[in-house]
Amino acid sequence: MVSGQSKEVLQQRIAMLEAEAAVARKVRGELEQREELLKLFIEHTPAAVAMCDLNMCYLTYSRRWALDYGLENGDLTGQCHYDVFQDIPVKWKQEHQQCFAGRSIINEEEAFPRKDGSLDWVRREMHPWRRPDGEIGGLIMFTEVITGRKKAEEEKKRVENRLYQAQKMESIGILAGGVAHDFNNLLMGIQGRTSLMLMNTEPSDPHYDQLSKIEGHIHSATSLTKQLLGFARGGKYEVKPSQMNELIRKDVDIFERTKKDVALHLELGDSLWLVDVDTAQIDQVLLNLFINAGQAMPYGGDLYIHTENLELSQRDLEPYGLDPGKYVKVSVTDTGIGMDEKTMKNVFDPFFTTKELGRGTGLGLASVYGIMKNHYGLVNVYSELGNGSTFNLYLPASAKKAMEEQAQDVSELESIGPKTILLVDDEPFIQDVGQEILEHLGHQVLVAGSGMEAVKKLEGSQAAIDLVILDMIMPEMGGGEVFDHLKDVDPDVRVLLSSGYSINGRAQDILDKGCVGFIQKPFTINQLRQKLREINNR
Repeated sequence: MVSGQSKEVLQQRIAMLEAEAAVARKVRGELEQREELLKLFIEHTPAAVAMCDLNMCYLTYSRRWALDYGLENGDLTGQCHYDVFQDIPVKWKQEHQQCFAGRSIINEEEAFPRKDGSLDWVRREMHPWRRPDGEIGGLIMFTEVITGRKKAEEEKKRVENRLYQAQKMESIGILAGGVAHDFNNLLMGIQGRTSLMLMNTEPSDPHYDQLSKIEGHIHSATSLTKQLLGFARGGKYEVKPSQMNELIRKDVDIFERTKKDVALHLELGDSLWLVDVDTAQIDQVLLNLFINAGQAMPYGGDLYIHTENLELSQRDLEPYGLDPGKYVKVSVTDTGIGMDEKTMKNVFDPFFTTKELGRGTGLGLASVYGIMKNHYGLVNVYSELGNGSTFNLYLPASAKKAMEEQAQDVSELESIGPKTILLVDDEPFIQDVGQEILEHLGHQVLVAGSGMEAVKKLEGSQAAIDLVILDMIMPEMGGGEVFDHLKDVDPDVRVLLSSGYSINGRAQDILDKGCVGFIQKPFTINQLRQKLREINNR
């Protein structure tokens, strides 16, 4: 029989146990609630998260995990990670073991092949989790599919590379243009002296043949500077609305005579839009591409030339800094040896050539790039080694109508009588040779070494000045400013622009203001005589 005291102790003990049980139930409830909240948190977190035990069986995971890895069907809880991903790399399994040993693993970028054969890129983190006793109970995995971000970064890098390439080409172009300008001035002095000597030398003279050969070398050097000027975006002087199909047919006829083992296939679009171009420079572009294609097919092949009208969007042209709108596309495709990626990357660089030493200047495609840039167009290339190359030209369509050619035979031009001509050039040797050439042609010559001097001579001349031959590039006061001042003095003054170089269309701007013509240095006596006749007969 239990005494009253014992009974009281027993009741107290029961009350304590009931209180402890209530606390335990409350703690268990709180733990269950926390576990449920943790599962809800993990399930709904926007990151791909999974929690595994030491056997790599899933304890919980986020919806994002299932979505990113195509595991939406079925519950992963309790399943082994290695059964779900049966092709998991050995390297990743090794990293899991390192994590069980207490190490955290962070991999910023890794390839993840999909079952369908596609490839994604992921960022992965793994951290061990510990039980209340401090022992590691498994790991938590965090992953992020970064394929979109990686593609955006790669596109950004491509755009930056294009910008860097454009800036590099711009810098080299400025250098090349300066060299071409100075070189043409030197050639002008040599050409002028040679022309004067030839005029005073009989064909029977033993020196006549040598002088003729010197003139031939000057012509070759002039061709080289034309390529430099093309790359440097200089020399676009006679722009007019033109039909690309007509230019292509003309240049194809020229190329066909020199490379008869190449079969030509013309796929020229109907109703092609006109383009505003300097036809001489576009001829240079086309012939360079044709010749380049011919050299890529040493044993013959096929050359396809395709034209079409295109509407290009801002997105298409943003990397090139061009305006959206209507463009004429010309594609030149050969079946030649093709190019590897490294060659294709450098193909428009000046002085880059795959030909053996002494067989090429490396300026042909560089000048193509420069001329297209100068015409507010673009050129790109696609090629595979052994599978030929395709060069695509894009030129903005013209809003003007085609101009009718008014060609006039030189022999029909009336002869020009003595004139008073003001020669303006800052180079003393060009002043000397230019004066001698003009005097040899029967003209009275005034010489000015600067723009300000030219203006003063026009103002103070007793006799009427019939023509001013004006150099475009001069220190202190350039050709455009001199032209404006000359027009202020005499609105009727006739000005013939002369230069070895053009910068950013400045020559065309001066021509548009009312210059009567342009003559490219170096020029011969006969070329100057013809130009003066053309001006006289206008």
